[in-house]
Amino acid sequence: MPATRLIDRGVIRVSGDDARDFLQNLVTNDLDPVVPGQAGYGALLTPQGKMICDFFILALSPEDGGGFLLDTPLLQTADLMKRLKLYKLRAKVALEDLTATSAVIASVDGAALPEDAGFVYDDPRLPALGQRAITDAAGVETLVTAEPEAYHAHRIALGIPAGGRDFAYGDTFPHEALLDQLGGVSFKKGCYIGQEVVSRMQHRGTTRTRVVPVVFDEGIATETGAEATAGGKPLGTIGSSANGRALATLRLDRLADALAAGTTPLGGGLAFHLAEKPGFIHFPFPGEPNFGATAGAAL
Repeated sequence: MPATRLIDRGVIRVSGDDARDFLQNLVTNDLDPVVPGQAGYGALLTPQGKMICDFFILALSPEDGGGFLLDTPLLQTADLMKRLKLYKLRAKVALEDLTATSAVIASVDGAALPEDAGFVYDDPRLPALGQRAITDAAGVETLVTAEPEAYHAHRIALGIPAGGRDFAYGDTFPHEALLDQLGGVSFKKGCYIGQEVVSRMQHRGTTRTRVVPVVFDEGIATETGAEATAGGKPLGTIGSSANGRALATLRLDRLADALAAGTTPLGGGLAFHLAEKPGFIHFPFPGEPNFGATAGAAL
């Protein structure tokens, strides 16, 4: 059971009589399926539909005090707390930043974590990611048997993007970060902040930029943040990498044009190509027969 501590994660607790309705009216995912033992994945958006941050939502049983724990990006935790307090108004909700006393651990190979590792839950994005846990920071070292790089290599191999590494908070729509492919957006629940923009992108098919997995031809990836180009024209940005693979935020329509013209895409000057499409992705990649005909609806 190799596991690592994800030192770039924070923890927020949302409790009180109105906690579920409070979150349901704010976040992109549906809270109804989020019960003890079944976590959710979603995001808080700006009114313009861009991601403030994404997070995991873990429901606590009454025996554990009830409410929810949010497994959040560390650098976005303070801003998320600020915004949740802003939206709280008169709701019967208590907000606590537990980052200083909590830790987040994750499986690095998709295996299960020990049942006594804290609040253990399956990663709701993809079963192959295995389990995560929110636990006490004191003594967490006894659970850690691997470095964070091993977790990220596994994540990258599966094609799962991470905020701050593969897309920028404050400048990315949920579709672009694949939340629509990973169960992070509900298109059936009621309104939430930014919902109109997200629904419009879904129904009009206006998403041209996506995070996709790529493979560097020489087996060595460029640095994170390098520009991706084709024929001297910008395609996007290279994100995190491991073992010659990377995740890249790319304009797929421009990539399709480059490939049709026989132009090799470059990341930081190094040639790359699209990796095999992960099974969880349901929109067409450039080069697939239905890309040109249905890209507008499926992207």
